[in-house]
Amino acid sequence: MKPERIGDDVKRELDRFGPAGAIADVVAVWPDAVGDSIARNAWPARIARDGTLHVSTSSSTWAFELGLIEGRLVERLTEALGERAPQRLRFAPGRLPEPGTAPEEARNAAPTVTEQHLQAGEELAEPIADEKLRKLVAKAAAMSLAKPRNDRSV
Repeated sequence: MKPERIGDDVKRELDRFGPAGAIADVVAVWPDAVGDSIARNAWPARIARDGTLHVSTSSSTWAFELGLIEGRLVERLTEALGERAPQRLRFAPGRLPEPGTAPEEARNAAPTVTEQHLQAGEELAEPIADEKLRKLVAKAAAMSLAKPRNDRSV
């Protein structure tokens, strides 16, 4: 069985959650919108119900400094995302993703999903009542299980 990319399906489901569902879009444009230096020291963590983007930073100094240029960062995100961009940012020290060490092509390569992965994914998603969401979660779980343990995102 050939694995299918589930990004569009997941994005459609996230859109049901309103502003909080736009986190995938923000993460996708973050490095280009804010620049490499900021992206290495600050990363989008979540979008609150009121649409505020909470950003984890590597230190309180970075949180303070980024707070001073919040307006410019919002402008850059708006240029990249349009109306889906957050209108407020909140910075606080927190956990950042570890920098990738593999080439971009290797990190984006689809894992080989076996029947065992598919079955495990279905078992994990079994308690979900909504059939469409259950299938999406099962597919995502199977793909995640197929990745090498050190290649799974946090």
